[in-house]
Amino acid sequence: MKITPLQDWIGEKIGYREGSGPLTRQAIEDWQLERLRETLRYAVQRSAFYGKRLKGFEQLSRLEDISRLPFTTAEDIRQNPLLFLCVSQDEISRVVTLPTSGTTGTPKRIYFTREDRELIVDFFSRGMSTFTGPGDRVLILLPGERQGSVGELLAEGLDRLQAVGIQHGPGKDPGSTLEVIKRERIDTLVGAPVQALSLARLSRGEKTTVRKALLTTDHVPEAIAKELQNLWGCEVFNHYGMTEMGYGGGVECEAHLGYHLREADLFFEIVDPETCVPVEDGTPGEIVFTTLTRRGMPLIRYRTGDLGRFIPGKCPCGTVLKSLERVRARLEGSVRLGSGKTLRMAELDEPLFALPALLDFSATLTREADTDLLHIEIRALESQGEELEKSAQRAVEAIPAVAAAIDESGLRVSIEIFRDGQGGPTYAGKRRIADLRVTS
Repeated sequence: MKITPLQDWIGEKIGYREGSGPLTRQAIEDWQLERLRETLRYAVQRSAFYGKRLKGFEQLSRLEDISRLPFTTAEDIRQNPLLFLCVSQDEISRVVTLPTSGTTGTPKRIYFTREDRELIVDFFSRGMSTFTGPGDRVLILLPGERQGSVGELLAEGLDRLQAVGIQHGPGKDPGSTLEVIKRERIDTLVGAPVQALSLARLSRGEKTTVRKALLTTDHVPEAIAKELQNLWGCEVFNHYGMTEMGYGGGVECEAHLGYHLREADLFFEIVDPETCVPVEDGTPGEIVFTTLTRRGMPLIRYRTGDLGRFIPGKCPCGTVLKSLERVRARLEGSVRLGSGKTLRMAELDEPLFALPALLDFSATLTREADTDLLHIEIRALESQGEELEKSAQRAVEAIPAVAAAIDESGLRVSIEIFRDGQGGPTYAGKRRIADLRVTS
């Protein structure tokens, strides 16, 4: 097993050259402290938001002192993103608008300079080298129609590896995507978990040239990773990131035990979401990050809403980089059932995606006649119907939180099957349970 290529890359970025001895954890943390101090000074001097928010907080003697700083939230950015800028708008080369998860509200806007863009491409190039090499053909199932979009940046990063990045976009016609895979003899695909699952199951067992997959944009159910391995003999890697991070945050190594992080560009913390106090490695909490090298729109102690934990000890690959356990849930991603139990999308994902005919599903919680109704819409292979409906009903009702709500408050579960091509849910961004109950 080879060590993650991110280690040498980070060593180069922090000036740790060959002949200095092996890269150490202390060297990384010394670099992070210096960059954090510089970022604080820079943001206070140039950002209207941080100039007001962080005045007097610039002096940090150790990394742990970051816990004294206030958080930045998504709502802060929505209210007036221009207040975060540290450069003139003429220096901004890319603006990404992120719609809210609800039906109302102001979208977030994230700004990048050309230098910020270069940081992204550099990370994509080195991160992809974990499982991609010269001559490999990579199908990019991410948005790429606009200049500076994530698909374009990834293609540029692959070009630096002398690999071939083929931009296809999310694609709404799996049949045509499968044709591209066959025609272009694709070695690796990059896309959303549900999208990859649909392609594998719609290929109906036909072998492809795909041997590696990088799944991103949403948490990756273990059931999907296993199915890709079973159907395509495909090794699955997980990526963690979000636009606010500069798209990339971390990627798995060959050990597949968590993400190794982009530690020269980002400083990560795990905090208790209730007390907001940093927790020890191994303890779950909310993921918080600070940009260390961002020029246009630095973010300091940004609350992601994602839940995760640092994995104690060393990764089997031997790196000194930290390992972040795979993200499986979000703070806002749960709904409270009548039993007092909470239900997360991840709890539905594992049993439902394990059903062989299922391509995608959505979940909605409503209230009818004083009783909660959990409605599951399933998009399935054309040949499936009644048997899948029964299997899905049993799978959902066996989930502990659902079973308790059925017994204690009369929760009802309904399943609706859509055969492929006849409507139903389709993969789109981060998936969540829609809670449509009206509360007084």
